[in-house]
Amino acid sequence: MKKQQICILGSTGSIGTQALDVIAQHPDRYEAYALTANNRYEMLAEQARRFRPSAVVIANESYYEPLKALLADLPDVKVYAGKQAIDEIVEADPIDMVLTAMVGFSGLSPTVHAIRARKKICLANKETLVVAGELICQLANTYKVPILPVDSEHSAIFQSLAGEPENAVEKILLTCSGGPFRTLSSAEIATVTADQALRHPTWQMGAKITIDSATLMNKGFEVIEARWLFGVPVEKIQVLIHPQSIVHSAVQFVDGSVKAQLGVPDMRLPIQYAFSFPERLPLNGNRLDLFKRPLEFFEPDVEKFKCLALAYEAMRMGGNMPCVLNAANEVVNLAFRQNRCSFPQIADVIAETMWRVPFDKTPTLDAYFATDAEARRTASSLLGLSESV
Repeated sequence: MKKQQICILGSTGSIGTQALDVIAQHPDRYEAYALTANNRYEMLAEQARRFRPSAVVIANESYYEPLKALLADLPDVKVYAGKQAIDEIVEADPIDMVLTAMVGFSGLSPTVHAIRARKKICLANKETLVVAGELICQLANTYKVPILPVDSEHSAIFQSLAGEPENAVEKILLTCSGGPFRTLSSAEIATVTADQALRHPTWQMGAKITIDSATLMNKGFEVIEARWLFGVPVEKIQVLIHPQSIVHSAVQFVDGSVKAQLGVPDMRLPIQYAFSFPERLPLNGNRLDLFKRPLEFFEPDVEKFKCLALAYEAMRMGGNMPCVLNAANEVVNLAFRQNRCSFPQIADVIAETMWRVPFDKTPTLDAYFATDAEARRTASSLLGLSESV
């Protein structure tokens, strides 16, 4: 069997490192052809030494020389730098699939390039579909490219839909841990800090997505992502708070039956399933013991967690509004982590930005980039920041 050549966009992040563990467990099937990172050049160099990819790319060009120096004794590993280099590397002929694990809006451009190069997409960068879901789906259809979900929730939905191609979906049940502030009152939430928000109760993730999980914006993004991945209108996507993170999501069909995917919180499982679909391969790790954990479900409180309601509103409006939502969120998320805005301000600034940025019902790819820039400027201005993020 020919080894599948994989490009990992964001190899030094949580998803990227776990993807490399999957590759290490199946060296007869997979090879890392290219690895990319934003700033962590030392970790990228360590990964290159272990996995010996054909190329590494550091997005921050100021780290090109230090990275090149660290890999000077490995002439077979080519070193590149810059965002354009990331767009170009995904088009390399030997690559079979691209795992998009970059954070935020930055994942859009290389995903577009990978689709146009007819690479299988293993999608972990949900912002790509949040920002430009309709465009991405059109491109995937035009170039006959499969998009396989890596988010645990969307992988669970994908697995639940397997073998049901002709059966109508009545509802998608999208589960959510509820984050660290689920049981706090509105008054208590008003004073929470970034350090508290970064203590997620069940998942180990990067800082940005951990804050998004605390505000429930991450779940709002996943609602939008599910709408595009599975062609289900947003009104048929229901969010359930499930603190144990065992039921990763479910599908309810028109006869009332519900199919769900369960497992321990381990992102390697959906990563590997995206790599190997339709096969299931062995995976080292913990196994689910249903005798030890109860399964609880609650309705989300959209008064306390307004970001979830804003995401539903953005999706209902369509056009460039989810792009506005995402850009404003990236600004306030970082500002909150830097102690430059409060937790309640996150939703308030996003809502005001959505009201101020001009609405475009049928945006082009260039329009998405313009909208992203305008929304960042607006959100930064509302926070009194001198420069947009």
